[in-house]
Amino acid sequence: MRIRWSVVLVVTAAALGCSAAPAVALNNGVARTPPMGFNDWNAFGCNVNEQLIERSADAMVSSGMAAAGYRYVNIDDCWLSHTRNAAGDLVPDPHKFPHGIAAVAAYVHARGLELGIYEDAGDATCGAYPGSYGHDLEDARTFASWGVDYVKLDWCNTQGLNPQGEYRRMRDALLATGRPIVYSLSIWGVAFPWLWGPQTANLWRTTGDIKDSWQSVMQITALNAPLWRYARPGAWNDPDMLEVGNGGMTDTEYRTHFSLWAEMAAPLIAGTDVRRLSAPARTILTNRDVIAVDQDALGVQGHPVLRSGATSVWAKRLAGGDVAV
Repeated sequence: MRIRWSVVLVVTAAALGCSAAPAVALNNGVARTPPMGFNDWNAFGCNVNEQLIERSADAMVSSGMAAAGYRYVNIDDCWLSHTRNAAGDLVPDPHKFPHGIAAVAAYVHARGLELGIYEDAGDATCGAYPGSYGHDLEDARTFASWGVDYVKLDWCNTQGLNPQGEYRRMRDALLATGRPIVYSLSIWGVAFPWLWGPQTANLWRTTGDIKDSWQSVMQITALNAPLWRYARPGAWNDPDMLEVGNGGMTDTEYRTHFSLWAEMAAPLIAGTDVRRLSAPARTILTNRDVIAVDQDALGVQGHPVLRSGATSVWAKRLAGGDVAV
């Protein structure tokens, strides 16, 4: 049975206008709609390995997530060895990824999905593994040679560095590979990335890390909502991963969380154990009507247009003249 939620409705209206988005955006040919996928961090932290990523890819197919539009299988921090090799290249942890990242990418690609990977703009990742500072060109070439389709670049251990400069160095390095790679800035809203992010990357974090609580969802929504003018096809405000299925909220709260992210044209990156999705979590994450709002080709971020006390009415213009309210 298809479920339609009252949180997001589609109505016909021409009078809900909004200011035009800035015209310039990174033109790398990817993420024309908000990226959809899975990331291991929220559910597993540093406990990542080859088997987890491959089984998660399998689960995305068998659960119906892939058919609903989820495409990226993203490896987060702690996949690396603690040192580079003699040539200065990144090396996967041989215990966690005994067959290497290229083999995992091939496995994921064979299932019709794409592989994402994590690095950091500083000299070390948040988990104290080698960062990309000073190694942008070789790391970008390494990722491309492995068949990586999505790079998330964090902002730990970056004291004294300029965010725009560092992130644009990796942008240029990724573009130089010639491989279409989604570029994600995990910068937590530091240095107002919505002002320069559209020319730099496909998505940029606008807030601190999400937690599996209703309070966190509301706080992040309040911070991300006013930034709607900066989103457009190929360039998205990122309020962080989805917590749907992690157990800290009610199903009603998770439905609202998912619907708000869709209304905000946010990336839909599932941060739960997709191998063991509960029936309610699967229903939420694969709701085609809500996903269609998020993935609308016009690429407008919805925002509040009316407030009354604790109640707000949101509107998101859609291709064809409809509005999601």
